[in-house]
Amino acid sequence: MLTPLLLLWPLSLALTWFVAQGIASKPFDRALSFNLQVLTQYVDAPDGKVGFNLTPQARDLLRADDTDLVYYQVVAPGGTVISGEPDFPAPAENETPEPGRIQLRDDVVRGDEVRVAYVWLLRGERRVLMQVAETRGKRSTLATEIIKGVMVPQFVILPLAVLLVWLALVRGIRPLNVLEQRIRARKPDDLSPIEETFIPQEVAPLVSSINDLLTRLKASLNTQRRFLADAAHQLKTPLAGLRMQAELAQREGNAADIRGSLQQIARSSTRATHTVNQLLALARAETTGRSLPTTELDLAQLVTEVVQDSVPRALEHGVDLGLGHEGPDDMPPLCMMDGNPTLLKEMTRNLVDNAINYTGAGGMVTVRVLTDPFSGVHVLQVEDNGPGIPASERELVLQPFYRALGTNVDGSGLGLAIVHEIAQQHNAVVQMEDAHPHANPRGLRVTVRFRPR
Repeated sequence: MLTPLLLLWPLSLALTWFVAQGIASKPFDRALSFNLQVLTQYVDAPDGKVGFNLTPQARDLLRADDTDLVYYQVVAPGGTVISGEPDFPAPAENETPEPGRIQLRDDVVRGDEVRVAYVWLLRGERRVLMQVAETRGKRSTLATEIIKGVMVPQFVILPLAVLLVWLALVRGIRPLNVLEQRIRARKPDDLSPIEETFIPQEVAPLVSSINDLLTRLKASLNTQRRFLADAAHQLKTPLAGLRMQAELAQREGNAADIRGSLQQIARSSTRATHTVNQLLALARAETTGRSLPTTELDLAQLVTEVVQDSVPRALEHGVDLGLGHEGPDDMPPLCMMDGNPTLLKEMTRNLVDNAINYTGAGGMVTVRVLTDPFSGVHVLQVEDNGPGIPASERELVLQPFYRALGTNVDGSGLGLAIVHEIAQQHNAVVQMEDAHPHANPRGLRVTVRFRPR
């Protein structure tokens, strides 16, 4: 703040100087014009001859004072000097004479800068030029006095302004110093929000943004810690099984027993691979603290591709997998929405895989994509005629690693958790209900409702 202030101060003095020159010149210009007007009364032309007869009072107007010198000149037609200084400079040649109008100009007489008042007079048919000049001593003196009157207070005010600015800034920055000390004193693992009670109003938005960043960072770190803990927990069992079966195979001498151990190793490795893939899918779905990259896509087309890819798996399990839709000519409807195609495919694949796994041989799985014509809500439904999930456990199965008892199906307990996480990322709602309320088994219908665009 001091740098521009010190730069503007000389500019202020220069502008004050020019203004002072104009202020000082105006009263002296009026006085010089008045003196010229008085002297014009003594110019006459009796009998056609121009004359200039000064009285004692008129000579007082031309008397030099202690500060300035006064020059005058009276010029008759033809350029003849009737009275005054013969070397007085003439007006500009391209200037058009305007009789009776007093004009002013700056000029030089005998090396002195002067202010000149001049006028053309008509005496009969003759045009007479009369000029009066005054040196600029009094004008410069008055301008200097004005500058002194401005500069002296500024020399006093400027240091006071600097002091006040300094004190104000020190007082204003003190809360920032306190905030800096509070932030530096925090422990590296302390991600709690910064207290905003005593924060200056000017930096409150910055502190709020930092708190938002800390909240997102804390959520991201918690997600990473949970992922690492879940991965370690879930991989411990299949890896321990692999090691045990490998040790058994080493001790067995019978080829049939060795073959059985190898089969167990293959099943354990398959289970471990499935668990790893599910964990990675869950990690991709948990985008807390990061913006989800989205694009415009057709939900019906995306679901159709996932169902087509799942047909071999359904045939392997003896499940009748079908795709239902509402559209003419057996064509799926257009369900345009904004979303992440990779995550939406992962969500649909988990719903279809869960339905195939838990329905069992001879079961039926139907996938539907619907659109409400009034609200514009897109709906994804996956329905099966398997054992279903009890109403008391439907909220629990949305949590990672929770599995309903009595299903006798290998799994990691992550499928519906992944579905729930991806749905939340797309502002969608997951609902579960009995597919066939009056039948046994009742089956399960999982519905994902997306908000309209």
